[in-house]
Amino acid sequence: MKSKPVMLKLGGSVITVKDKVLTPNTEAIDRLAGEIADSKVSHLVIVHGGGSYGHSIAAKYKIAEGFKGKHQLIGFSETHNAMVSLNKLIVESLIGKGLPALSIPPSSFIITKNGRIHDLPLDIMTHAISMGFIPVSYGDSVLDHDRGFAILSGDQLISVLAVKLGAEKVIVGVDVDGLYTSDPKTSPSAQLVEHATLEDLEKLVGGVSGSRAIDVTGGMRGKIFELTLPVMKGIEVLIVNALKPGNICRALSGKNVMGTRIVKG
Repeated sequence: MKSKPVMLKLGGSVITVKDKVLTPNTEAIDRLAGEIADSKVSHLVIVHGGGSYGHSIAAKYKIAEGFKGKHQLIGFSETHNAMVSLNKLIVESLIGKGLPALSIPPSSFIITKNGRIHDLPLDIMTHAISMGFIPVSYGDSVLDHDRGFAILSGDQLISVLAVKLGAEKVIVGVDVDGLYTSDPKTSPSAQLVEHATLEDLEKLVGGVSGSRAIDVTGGMRGKIFELTLPVMKGIEVLIVNALKPGNICRALSGKNVMGTRIVKG
């Protein structure tokens, strides 16, 4: 590929209603599709999370723990099918805005080893990007060499893809404005951290105190763990609130937007 792709992660907390099983946030999905179209960005790759679509079913059958018995097989299939359904809604919305979105299911070309991406052939992805398509992939239940099967998170997927594809930048759309000094959902004194370095992230993931007191409670810790990979390779990561209208369009367009910018150093 001649141009470096831009990677966009749409969090499950943004595109689904978290506390209602199998419930999409159709308003947010449609708005985000419009913002992506308005940004006029070229060479874009989208990865989205599962939210209320994938997590509850996967938890019920303990898919993340690997294959324990044949009773889980239906759960694996149900988890994947739920993600296909969510992906279809997103792809249809993008197509409705005139964008050539192309669904690329992870389980069709990725196999993990002990929960980590082991084999990642890029032929389909790179060819699609070079032709002008917008690949749309997602967190998924996938086959695993060691465990039989596993859950591949959208955060791991976009981070590895960003490095393998030599991405220009990674934009992560979540339901808060970025990284904070404490949990912004419970602490009124929480302050947004607008700039963070790889050293900050490494201290965070390692559990070392004194790392600028950035809070990574809940799902954010997993995101930060995965995002250290592209940052380590010199790829800038920007975390923004995708629930706020206009943020994703501005981020994709390279304009100033409230959020946390993470760089190597």
